[in-house]
Amino acid sequence: MPDQVLFAIEVTLNGLMAGVLYALVALGFVLIFKASGVFNYAQGVMALFAALTLVGIMEGQVPFGHLINVMFGTEIHGFGWEVPALAAIFLTMVVMVFFAWAVNRVVLRHLVNQAPIILFMATIGLAYFLEGVGDLMWGSDIRTLDVGLPQGINEWIDGVTYRALGYGFFIDNLDLVATVIAALLVTGLVLFSQYTKQGRALRAVADDHQAALSVGISLNFIWVLVWSIAGFVALVAGIMWGAKSGVQFSLSLIALKALPVLMLGGFTSIPGAIIGGLIIGVGEKLFEFLAGPALGGATENWFAYVLALLFLVFRPQGLFGEKIIERV
Repeated sequence: MPDQVLFAIEVTLNGLMAGVLYALVALGFVLIFKASGVFNYAQGVMALFAALTLVGIMEGQVPFGHLINVMFGTEIHGFGWEVPALAAIFLTMVVMVFFAWAVNRVVLRHLVNQAPIILFMATIGLAYFLEGVGDLMWGSDIRTLDVGLPQGINEWIDGVTYRALGYGFFIDNLDLVATVIAALLVTGLVLFSQYTKQGRALRAVADDHQAALSVGISLNFIWVLVWSIAGFVALVAGIMWGAKSGVQFSLSLIALKALPVLMLGGFTSIPGAIIGGLIIGVGEKLFEFLAGPALGGATENWFAYVLALLFLVFRPQGLFGEKIIERV
């Protein structure tokens, strides 16, 4: 088999792995949009904030330590201990649940029945607020995140493909772990949505807020629940992206890559977020491989948005989204 074909197969596999990471971020958007009709612009910042909080807890850093030192002239930097990864993940999840409660208490409950653009603008403000709070709490330095996930080339895949094809495939262990975790996460969310009382209530709220309220479903509870789940998804995405590229404030920009994923898969479909992520991941890698040299390279920066534009023109609801028909 020609080397170019083998390299194309390797690029495709790596594209699938990258697509899974995009899909993890898109899942948070889908969950909140399904339950409340709110497009949560802050989802990428939530992933950043969760990763910053996780690193800060693991390193035993004092929250708002820099601010305290400036105000009181102290030299407080850390508690002097380190927290194990699993315990730090649990504590970070507690923080994200508190964040979900605070968002509902301070923001959402005052904006019930407001126009979608008002809710969208509220999430933009929330994104900048959360980014500022993250900076004040944990600082803006680039951090490394190590929770024990394997990284680097998978020697077994490299060896098997080299013996079979004469060409070793470079597949990152972290990408493989992310694929498994994403599969489990999607399976769990689908089962939760279909077979639990809370999941059915969530779907009822998504269909009609007023009808759900009339049968005794608490809108406040559902919103706290779905923002908590979205916070958990953001934490998982923050761990994966933080372990891959470091915890830094540019991490919040991964939300921008999730937008084409949503346009392809549909804003209301959990499986669609995964399929859309895989299409974007594979598409941008293969396009760069096939057409990048002729177009000057760096096609990965814009390919996803061009593809999303085509979908908006010919199938605006995406592959799995619900087509909305309004009769006048």
